[in-house]
Amino acid sequence: MADEQKMEQPLHHELIIAGFGGQGVLKMGQTLAEAALREGREVVWTPAYGPEMRGGPAFCTVIISTTPIGAPVVAQADTVIIMDRPSLAKYQSQVRPGGTILINSSLVDPDQARKDRRCVAIRANHIAEELGETLIVNMVMLGAFLELTHLVKPESVVQALSEALPERRHHLIPLNEKALAAGAAVVRDLLCGNP
Repeated sequence: MADEQKMEQPLHHELIIAGFGGQGVLKMGQTLAEAALREGREVVWTPAYGPEMRGGPAFCTVIISTTPIGAPVVAQADTVIIMDRPSLAKYQSQVRPGGTILINSSLVDPDQARKDRRCVAIRANHIAEELGETLIVNMVMLGAFLELTHLVKPESVVQALSEALPERRHHLIPLNEKALAAGAAVVRDLLCGNP
């Protein structure tokens, strides 16, 4: 009954994901957007690239809502996912009061984040390396984001990956699933006060 009441409440979440090309920033946003669509949500995903593409600045915005989305522009985000140091300087000012800055603390010092917003630090590169593949750092961060927000189910993300990834990369889906779970587990530990 409580779950049904939760589902009936209007939901609207605006997200900025920022890093550099090659970190899977855009794939993270695209996969989240596809997962939300699978769950019947209204979605706007807006990707942007720096001029250099790989290695240059990359960011995207995602808006997920249970009601029609009036404007596709994110001026103040509920959450900002920061994958590298320059992105923290550029985007942390765009987090609304009560919002969250989710930081890849493998590359960004969380002490540099603004103190008037909630900051959650995930050693995403380290976790990805422990899992044996640095390219899944984006899925570690996405798993952490999903655990913080419960916007979409991890299963929907895994289904979206099966459509987003070319067939020759489908063997990587179980590894991506492990990365989602690892990111979520870190957040659960942080919220429970475990080290």
